Amino acid sequence: MIFSTATRRIRLALLALLLVVPSLALAASKSPVLLVVGDSISAGYGLSPGQGWVDLLAQRLRSEGYPYHVVNASISGDTTAGGRARLPALLKQHEPAVVVIELGGNDALRGGDLGAAQSNLEAMVRAVKAAGARPMLVGMQLPPNYGASYVHRFAAMFEDIARAQKVPVVPYLFQGFGEDLASFQPDSIHPTANVQPRILANVWPTLSALLAKR
Repeated sequence: MIFSTATRRIRLALLALLLVVPSLALAASKSPVLLVVGDSISAGYGLSPGQGWVDLLAQRLRSEGYPYHVVNASISGDTTAGGRARLPALLKQHEPAVVVIELGGNDALRGGDLGAAQSNLEAMVRAVKAAGARPMLVGMQLPPNYGASYVHRFAAMFEDIARAQKVPVVPYLFQGFGEDLASFQPDSIHPTANVQPRILANVWPTLSALLAKR
């Protein structure tokens, strides 16, 4: 009888452990998602794995006790139209808490219609809000050879959207080094690994205000 009681207790303890372990795994998998939807700048074009600013962001979040799981859905060459088309599936799949939208540079580099780009970004912001997530825009600027009017309209576009939609914005991702050719790869478009921490430093003050710690 003593042996039977002890065996029963062991079985109960094992059963309790089996119930707890999946619960812990489920809790870990439910970490809020921070989704980045961008182009080659956020995809880490020309960099080794782990060097891009989004990778550095994930490291900083872990080191500072933020519970977010970073999903980088950035694609080199993507435009605002591409991001708008991809976003609904990304929102459904990842159910993010925060969405960083870093798009528009390729639209402008191709001399695209800025009205269309603005409409696409506005639609993305609305979709993120409708999904119950918090959006954040990341702005970019163009070199002067695109013409003063086009350059000005493009730079102002991000803050115009942010103001109208009441969402936070980083006005210029390359603030502080955008005119330094040594900070860019030979194509003069994509930043080197050395300045990825500076990109994160430009993003962090605005982004961190959206985040909750444990």
